[in-house]
Amino acid sequence: MNTSNGHWDHEVDVLVVGTGAGAMVAAVTAAQRGATTLMIEKGEHYGGSSATCGGGVWIPASDSAQAQGQEDSPKEAFQYIKSLTGDTVNDAKIRAFTEGARNMARHIESVSGLRFNAIPYTDYHAELPGGKHGYRTHETNTLHASQLRDEDFSRLLPGHPSTALFGCIPWTTMEAAPMVTRGPGWMSTMAKVLWRYFSDVPQRLRSKRSRFLVFGNAIAAHLKRAFNQYGGEMWLQSPLLDLVRGDDGAVSGAIVNREGQRIRVRARKGVVLGAGGFERNQAMRDQYLPGEGRPEWSGGQVNNTGDAILAGMRIGAATDLMEHAWWAPTVRVPGESRGRPLFYERALPGCIIVNQRGERYMNEARSYDVAAKAMIDADQPDKRTIPSWIVFDATFRKKYPMGPLMPVLPDWVHRREVRKMICKSSSIAGLAKQTGMDAKTLENTIERFNGFATTGVDSDFGRGEAAYDRYYGDQNVKPNPNLAALGRAPFYAMPVYPGDIGTKGGLATDETARVIDNCGDVIKGLYAVGNNAASVTGPAYPGAGSTLGPAMTFGFLAALDITDCRVD
Repeated sequence: MNTSNGHWDHEVDVLVVGTGAGAMVAAVTAAQRGATTLMIEKGEHYGGSSATCGGGVWIPASDSAQAQGQEDSPKEAFQYIKSLTGDTVNDAKIRAFTEGARNMARHIESVSGLRFNAIPYTDYHAELPGGKHGYRTHETNTLHASQLRDEDFSRLLPGHPSTALFGCIPWTTMEAAPMVTRGPGWMSTMAKVLWRYFSDVPQRLRSKRSRFLVFGNAIAAHLKRAFNQYGGEMWLQSPLLDLVRGDDGAVSGAIVNREGQRIRVRARKGVVLGAGGFERNQAMRDQYLPGEGRPEWSGGQVNNTGDAILAGMRIGAATDLMEHAWWAPTVRVPGESRGRPLFYERALPGCIIVNQRGERYMNEARSYDVAAKAMIDADQPDKRTIPSWIVFDATFRKKYPMGPLMPVLPDWVHRREVRKMICKSSSIAGLAKQTGMDAKTLENTIERFNGFATTGVDSDFGRGEAAYDRYYGDQNVKPNPNLAALGRAPFYAMPVYPGDIGTKGGLATDETARVIDNCGDVIKGLYAVGNNAASVTGPAYPGAGSTLGPAMTFGFLAALDITDCRVD
């Protein structure tokens, strides 16, 4: 809204809208630089989708990677992102990220307890120029909830059930990989993870929620501790209503709903929008995103309804990349508010994804954004792929997880809601009948796939050829870790949807996260980061942590610009 400044109910130097990783880095950096800083959050919990995610942070050429002897450079990272994005993103913005990410990490490590450790997790398209087979994705250090204020732990948004063993037992990235793929030492790792959870007897008597914080939960907790240390203030259940733009065209503050009251908050230095995308807004999905899509298919948290993006648009901010999302195939557990992304299960040997006729149409092991987008692109009236079916046999069921289905545990042990979402039959023909697929088509598809498993070569879609495919394969399976025959009854099928973990279109920004208006000019005093801003990676997904890495980097750069500081 364009309005004169008028009366202010509350004044700070910096107002940060949202409490995800990008917003919190901006808030911590601003507060540490001496700015009085307020974060506001729409929900009753802080952390946003960042707190619920797998917590990888994509940082090219980091100090951690260098310490481990890994060669990388911002120039190579720029080349890699450029090869993925083409002309969809401004070069200056890409360079700001590839050159600024490690500076962000250094700064955050110097002002908080958060640490970034590069791990051997391959880029999603490592075969492209500038791609790497590991050490750009970073795992962050864990934190025990006893190091938090009680209210900070209770108000921290719990992690997504898909990021934990049995939906509630936390594991780290390096613990999860061998357990999922039955890699060396997986049994001892499993024992360690279970002991860590069940040995916390006082907490088990109170709640099934673990006090061992990992992934995005740990990131949010570390940053909240730092924000407290530097005197920051946070308001929960205080959604943004509108931005205030003065007669000079600069954003001078915002109108916030706090405890049912419209509060006018002045931001003397600037407003940073970091409140997530619009994946939970059906009207915006219908307007901007391709194909069929439902908010409940998304893994994004329920408050991501695009409020801050819409507020920016109302004062003339430009948008970009609105037709893109961080796509991911998801499954739906009845009664749960969010979809469960299938990040790694599709790559494990002995499962296939088929359309509603029973035909394969993609390389199931590719990165989740590619797989979900393939579901959208392949959907046709006579060959529906929305939803598709993921099909597996008893051997897969015993060895590997599939969404909420846990290996080893018999079907009857699982919750009724989980049992309701699966089809199961003693024959392929019987499974086809339950799912509505053509029996002969499904039988032929499985027979052909089983032939590929024998030779180790997927002649149709190349499953197992790319480095990323093999990362989540079972290295004990030969000759291709991503291929195994489906032959042992009973056979299973589960509906799969083209979901997402957030949208990636948003307000247009420059290399310091300043918002651009529809005339191409900077809107003074307004910044956008994370999924409130159009992604620096364009329509592509470079690697694990490509949501958090840029969000945190541009949160850092925004705070430096607001406080008139240069990168150290």
